[in-house]
Amino acid sequence: MSFHPLHTDIPLPEKMNNPFFYEPHPLCLLAAKEIQAHIPQLQLNEGKMFGTLIVKRGEELGYLAAYSGQIEAIDEKHISEENYFVPAVFDYLNPKGYFKINEHRISLINKEITKLSTSYQQLKLRQEYQNLEEKSKALIVEKQTAMKIAKAKRDKTRQTRILTEEEQLTMTRESQYLKAEVHRAKLQYKEKLQLLRQEIEKNDQKIALLKLSRKQQSDQLQQWLFSQFNILNKEGKTKNLLDIFQDTAAKIPPAGSGECCEPKLLQYAFANHYEPICMAMFWWGPSPKTEIRHHLHYYPACNGKCKPILLWMLQGLNIEDNLLNLQKKQELEEIYSDHDLIVVYKPAGMLSVPGKNIRESVLSILKERYPKATGPMIVHRLDMATSGLLVVTKNLEAYINLQKQFAEHTIKKRYVALLEHIPDQSIGIVDLPLLPDIMDRPRQKVDKKNGKKAITKYQVIAQNRVWLYPLTGRTHQLRMHCAHEEGLNNPILGDNLYGKPADRLYLHAEYLEFTHPSTGKRIHFEYKAPF
Repeated sequence: MSFHPLHTDIPLPEKMNNPFFYEPHPLCLLAAKEIQAHIPQLQLNEGKMFGTLIVKRGEELGYLAAYSGQIEAIDEKHISEENYFVPAVFDYLNPKGYFKINEHRISLINKEITKLSTSYQQLKLRQEYQNLEEKSKALIVEKQTAMKIAKAKRDKTRQTRILTEEEQLTMTRESQYLKAEVHRAKLQYKEKLQLLRQEIEKNDQKIALLKLSRKQQSDQLQQWLFSQFNILNKEGKTKNLLDIFQDTAAKIPPAGSGECCEPKLLQYAFANHYEPICMAMFWWGPSPKTEIRHHLHYYPACNGKCKPILLWMLQGLNIEDNLLNLQKKQELEEIYSDHDLIVVYKPAGMLSVPGKNIRESVLSILKERYPKATGPMIVHRLDMATSGLLVVTKNLEAYINLQKQFAEHTIKKRYVALLEHIPDQSIGIVDLPLLPDIMDRPRQKVDKKNGKKAITKYQVIAQNRVWLYPLTGRTHQLRMHCAHEEGLNNPILGDNLYGKPADRLYLHAEYLEFTHPSTGKRIHFEYKAPF
């Protein structure tokens, strides 16, 4: 039985928490402790997300437990007997099932591709072709060099004396012969190279056809799999993943959709007519190399795979608002203003530019204040949760000038932040390339192969208070570099994406220095953090 009774006097929440922004309810924390006692039985060799959903079965309070994804070939001696964790929305790991049979067929194609690509005969042909091609090129170069040397010698002879008719004829014949030698050199290996190339291409065509077949079968199998994930909502209605993601920008579900904790927990609750009360997800084990995950930290649902599914599943439930989408009326303070630019203090919680659901922003406010301003105005941005200084331009010339300064890294910026704990080192540099996590925007991830260069200097100024100097300007750079295990491994306090939520993100842009676009003088501004 996957329903586990909870005996506690902890009061129930008035509304179910919003899975995209929440503080774990005490009931969830209580359930999570029990779940954590069972996790070692899974014998994990990597980190994994776990979750709990507090539910009511009639009048009885209890919890459900889940882990993300599916776990194959584990020793479930205890787990399977008592069904401690809820089952998958759709179990495709049955060895005799449609998915595994077709997956095996695709695997056989992979083996055949590898066999053809690495066969001794194929490697021998390619090596022979390469050797012959090198010989051909060397011979052609040799003949061309001989031709050039002979020509230079003839030219020199013509310059030093008048040639007889016989000498001129001899030189002409020599030139024609050497040109013919170059032509013969090109033809000498041409036929052999063509024959070898044909043999290699035959094999390449076989590989190309196999790859095409593999792609077609993989796509068909993926489509079939998505169609088998029939997702329930509170009203008892069902949609498969293909239908759910039809209205998204991508149109197609990302791989792994429907396998996160949240859909699994809600699916089981709805199927058994349990009433969802609140939920929470926590990470167990080491962090992946690219993402930010900390052992026993709680995390919101992802946007890429979970959001479309949860928007369907949660219909009809009384859910708390996502505080990130609620905006209080805030004042935008101007620190400095002249003919070319404005320096403002952006409070935490205000967008730099209008968003999908929130129109008020630094840009919209300043456009109202300065209707005659021209150009894009916004030269750089701060995250919505970050407070601090922004420079905004009033004309296109100033915008272009400051954009150039940012591109050339001549603008100096300093941020102050409070970290979750005291850093191990008092000063240092973090160099970790970053890339957007397309499956969970706006999150970023570390990608040492394809990521964009991102460098941050840091200096501890008092206990967990640090100065951060971004030498590049990537999205969430400071937050990632603080939180990532190869960076400071120390999230910024209140970072709901890469650390733990708090009353605010304790990150503030306190110092800004640049060259004035009109006067050419260096000017600087400082605004102390409100924390």
